[in-house]
Amino acid sequence: MKFRALQENLRKLLLKRIEAGELTGLHLAEQTRFQQEHISNFLNRKRRLSVEGMDRVLTVQRLSILDLIDPAEVNRRSSLPPVANDEFESVPIAESGIAASQPVIMNMQIRDVLKFRKSFLGRLRSQVEGEQAGWQRFVIIKVGQEEGMSMYPRTLPGAALLLDRHYNSLAPYRRGEPNIYAVRKSRSSDGPCSIRYVESAPSQLILRPHNPAYPINMIPIAAGERPCDYIVGRVCHVGVDT
Repeated sequence: MKFRALQENLRKLLLKRIEAGELTGLHLAEQTRFQQEHISNFLNRKRRLSVEGMDRVLTVQRLSILDLIDPAEVNRRSSLPPVANDEFESVPIAESGIAASQPVIMNMQIRDVLKFRKSFLGRLRSQVEGEQAGWQRFVIIKVGQEEGMSMYPRTLPGAALLLDRHYNSLAPYRRGEPNIYAVRKSRSSDGPCSIRYVESAPSQLILRPHNPAYPINMIPIAAGERPCDYIVGRVCHVGVDT
């Protein structure tokens, strides 16, 4: 898709938000620190945005470039090889930072795939909050030495963790049993995830290990953000090679 088409899609998306009463041109100008005339000219197709300007608009409106691409195009570029047996679904294995930051896992970001029964995946309940409702749901990460041992014996170093990115709520999945989550260190972080039990406290998240030999960590919650903005997904399956 060409840059001009991306700009047109961004313009349409912004106009849709304005028509819905979710945004005004003045507010967008204040958010981006552009002159209101600059924003007005863009919305009325009288000028284009630079790459830096477009990136600024995407950032303040909490959009990604994938929001501007036709879903069919995204699916075509991110599609996994077909699975011969219709009972199984291929789930991509990706780096922890990719799983934390990318709504769709592209072919170039896939390290490998594992197959899960569709019946198993279909039984998993989702409880999604915020923008992750539009994200590709399942992805697998391999846990490192420290994260694996911090949750021992629930996990082990090198274990394959199936993440449900449509479960970023702190509500317990099973009564009386805490969820294990993959958590990003900040909303915009693309670094490795922490694997912990998670609790919410005023202005911070408390990350608790299962292994008492490891410390409790805190993540500050930025103003205007919520716990769901930091939770990548619930660990719904742990696979260990033997």
